[in-house]
Amino acid sequence: MKKLISFIAATAAISAHAAIELPDIMSDNMVLQQQSDAKLWGWSNPGAKITVTTGWNGKAYTAKADKKGRWEVAVATPEASYTPYTVTMAGDGSNIELKNVLVGEVWFCSGQSNMEMPLKGFWCQPTENGGRAIAYSGKYPGIRMANINRCGNYELQDRVAGKWLESKPANAAEFSAVAFFFARSLTEILDVPVGIINCSLGGSKVEGWMPKWKLDEYPDRDVEKEKATPDSVLPLWERINVMYNAMLHPLAGYTVKGFLWNQGEANVGQHTVYPERLRDMVQIWRDEWKQGELPFYYVEIPAWNYGDPDGATAALFRECQHKAADIIPNSGCVSTTDLIYPHEINDIHGTKKEEIGERLSFMAAARTYGIEGIDTRYPRFKSMHSEGSRAVIMLDNVDNGLTPNGELEGFEVAGDDRVFYPAKAKELWYNRAIEVSSDKVKDIKAVRYCFRNFSIGRIHNHLGLPLLPFRTDDWEESSIATIEHR
Repeated sequence: MKKLISFIAATAAISAHAAIELPDIMSDNMVLQQQSDAKLWGWSNPGAKITVTTGWNGKAYTAKADKKGRWEVAVATPEASYTPYTVTMAGDGSNIELKNVLVGEVWFCSGQSNMEMPLKGFWCQPTENGGRAIAYSGKYPGIRMANINRCGNYELQDRVAGKWLESKPANAAEFSAVAFFFARSLTEILDVPVGIINCSLGGSKVEGWMPKWKLDEYPDRDVEKEKATPDSVLPLWERINVMYNAMLHPLAGYTVKGFLWNQGEANVGQHTVYPERLRDMVQIWRDEWKQGELPFYYVEIPAWNYGDPDGATAALFRECQHKAADIIPNSGCVSTTDLIYPHEINDIHGTKKEEIGERLSFMAAARTYGIEGIDTRYPRFKSMHSEGSRAVIMLDNVDNGLTPNGELEGFEVAGDDRVFYPAKAKELWYNRAIEVSSDKVKDIKAVRYCFRNFSIGRIHNHLGLPLLPFRTDDWEESSIATIEHR
């Protein structure tokens, strides 16, 4: 009798593992990258033969499960269209049919809370035009989003929850606002379906999205020490390595067009090391995806008080974000200095996600898809010439000048004493420059623009792109005297 029971139990265990299992990211409503060898995978019995058939051409692909039961295939996808297809997986006694599959453009979105923030907003923190976006979301059935479960683990995982959902009011409230507005803008520009994998977690550091072997190279990071720290002392979002293991690694290889990143607030104060660490992270991701030099577009951290509105730690970090774009191939940083309201000085989750998503989509359209006529070159500092209490700032990317006309706000000047005073500024339209002056500084040695933790950029070029915050000095923050206000 005992032998019979053991035989039945063993047979039941084999049967339980005989069926094909798929990761959540392989689900109904998914979007596959167009004109690619899109990677599909799953699990079954070791040695099992799996046949994958694509509905757009009826072609069958076969795979054999390895010793751990994992199998994968790469299916050739057609040009993007709004035609819904099926993809079937058969073998080892089971047959799975995925329905309503679209072929279009797929982007992987990650970061912390400003990427995670949904269209419905956070508690007492709304998303501007979020309600309208939700109401009209059904007009964009080609947009699909997979919200990946927020979790962490110090061991590599191969599965994570997060299925694809269609764009419609019943689902859209939970969609990442930045990612949705990016997808909506991109689908309007390209007229193709856009799929978004939203893999973000509020409060996470850049090191949270990196593997242990790389973190062990950083002298200020200790995975083993953090691993031994109780959750009550160090919550999930403050930990390193764990998001990479539990959220990102299970998705690595899902064929995408590129990466979007909105993160940095949790790393403010680490501007001296962040560019290199972001570069390390991007290279690791690209290596994991094995799709070459995938584009990586990211967002400048928002204006906020960061403990001191007049401090410069966040300004130094924004500066380092743009420096990162210079050392990370095929990357770009969109500015958000102007996308803030005065009352948001104490709110790190700014409401203007629509403009951020659009700016990301413009960068993708111009740089990744090669659409001519979309300018993503921000006005930026080029050089300074100083003559006593007057200094002239030369700029790049201001072909048609600046706006508004008249006096320009946001400038500060300092002399040898390193005390910064608000300065008067006006455009020298004949040579695309800005003249700054102050009756409090007789010999200007440095000029800064919007170089504070909370400072609203009000200067744009004629296409609406804001002048990037800048400083002409390289003084360390600790050596700078407090700003003298008007």
